[in-house]
Amino acid sequence: MRRFEHPSRPLAALAAAAAPLGPVVRHSRRRPLAAAALAMSLAITGLTAVGATATTPASPAAAGKAATAGSWRWTTQDVAPGVQVRTGTLTRAGSVPAWTITVQAPGTSRLTGAASWSDVAAAGWATATAATLRAAGLAPRVEDIAWPAYTGVPHGSMGERVRVGSYATQAEATAAAKSVTAAGFHAAVQWTGYDAQTPADRENVHVAVIDPRLFKGTVEGTHDGSVTQRETTSSVAAKLGSLVGVNAGFFVTADADGVQGTQSGVGAYSGQLQSMAAGSRAALVIGKGGRDFRVANLTTEVTARARGASLAVQGINRVPGTVRDCGRPGAQPSALPWQDVTCRLADDAVLFTGAFGAPLPTGAGTQVVLDAAGLVVSVGARGGVLPAGDHVLQGIGTAGDWLSAHAVAGRTIRVDEEIRDERGGRVVLGSRDSIVSAAPVLVRNGRIGIDAVREGTMDPKDLSYGYAWSETRQPRTLAGVDARGRLILATVDGRLAGGSEGFTLNEAASFIRSLGAVQALNLDGGGSTAMAVDGTLVNSTSDAAGERAVGDTVQVLPGR
Repeated sequence: MRRFEHPSRPLAALAAAAAPLGPVVRHSRRRPLAAAALAMSLAITGLTAVGATATTPASPAAAGKAATAGSWRWTTQDVAPGVQVRTGTLTRAGSVPAWTITVQAPGTSRLTGAASWSDVAAAGWATATAATLRAAGLAPRVEDIAWPAYTGVPHGSMGERVRVGSYATQAEATAAAKSVTAAGFHAAVQWTGYDAQTPADRENVHVAVIDPRLFKGTVEGTHDGSVTQRETTSSVAAKLGSLVGVNAGFFVTADADGVQGTQSGVGAYSGQLQSMAAGSRAALVIGKGGRDFRVANLTTEVTARARGASLAVQGINRVPGTVRDCGRPGAQPSALPWQDVTCRLADDAVLFTGAFGAPLPTGAGTQVVLDAAGLVVSVGARGGVLPAGDHVLQGIGTAGDWLSAHAVAGRTIRVDEEIRDERGGRVVLGSRDSIVSAAPVLVRNGRIGIDAVREGTMDPKDLSYGYAWSETRQPRTLAGVDARGRLILATVDGRLAGGSEGFTLNEAASFIRSLGAVQALNLDGGGSTAMAVDGTLVNSTSDAAGERAVGDTVQVLPGR
């Protein structure tokens, strides 16, 4: 038995400011994106609203600021009534990034205890390193790096970065890096266009806007039937006949971290919770099949109950004892969310649903099979295949002992589920609701508010952790909601030296806020970032192997 109580806070609690998405030129329904590119081209100065007209700076100071901001050119396509896709390219003629050599500081990960390398280190290390490099005949430069404007991080200087040279090609920088290595240092060849301190010379973005008042189809988060499979965003979109699709949440990518494809944060599809939250992290709640949208930090709690006794269930559809991105009580080395870190639980209970399409995990512990009414069908060793229509509880450590003591064939074990937002409000899932999640929240109540520390994407006490993830430009996928209740889905290409470079988290927040978002979050990015229109991939993905197969996606589906 799976149960939810009390409705969540309605979307009407959002700020009521109008979204500055501006006027648009209408085109025929579901035209190919390439044809739409001929239909409209706008020049936009700075990170202004999509669809706005070009502006003329009113003073020399404004002109200088505009030159730094660069200019946008946009094309617009109406994919369906209430669904519009806008493709933008930002260029900054005055920004000329180059290849350089970063001398990385050695360290030890605060969480894992493993050896690590950091681009930014204490001033004393930077000064000593620069002196040694000069003595070796090199010409280092020391750059002060400031803390980003995130909640929970210090102000002022983060530390210093030591670099050598400026090169036109990666090959030249790689050859020159041998002299840094010969001097006894760890050298990383990097593109300065990825630095937060250097204006990007080019950015390619795609923005989809879905207006639930006009759109007659549905919007849903989907794992396409099984939480244990990985598929590309465009293949899912083509299979479902999707108008627009984007990749969604964080997921397991290696067998050592669990079952590939399963989510490492909260996920719900067709009203069913299929994975639990990693601490309190950002989520997009899609209500009533796409009639309303909400961004919030969500937590989850699942409890198994048998004849007055209760057991905290710490996972849904994952390997017992293995917690990708951490964030569960008792997890080691951290009960807090930590991006891309796998934690362990010695005592762990996990629920498996019909969406788990792989063989059940094996190993020490206890397995209980429950029918649809919660009656215990069998108690025994872990493993096998989930019977159709049933659920399975697996426990290891003390959780396995609890199941052995309380699970009796023919008796009932009730499983209660609860989802709460950061204010403590309960989120109730209807049959047409879905949730996808990642981290962190970017915009709250119309203002930029990035709590990268609490959501586990940056650690002020360990500069080897999260700096590149949060503060260098990366491909990003973003989702937001404007004051009129429209859903904004956006991607920026990145890791394309000499091409599109991506956003830092701050840049991502500024960008989606400029589109009118009053709530927004960062979804999975990097090689996962993808947008498909009419089933065809429209952005340039960053993995050398091509579009990445992902866990879940958000799909905008036409009316049936």
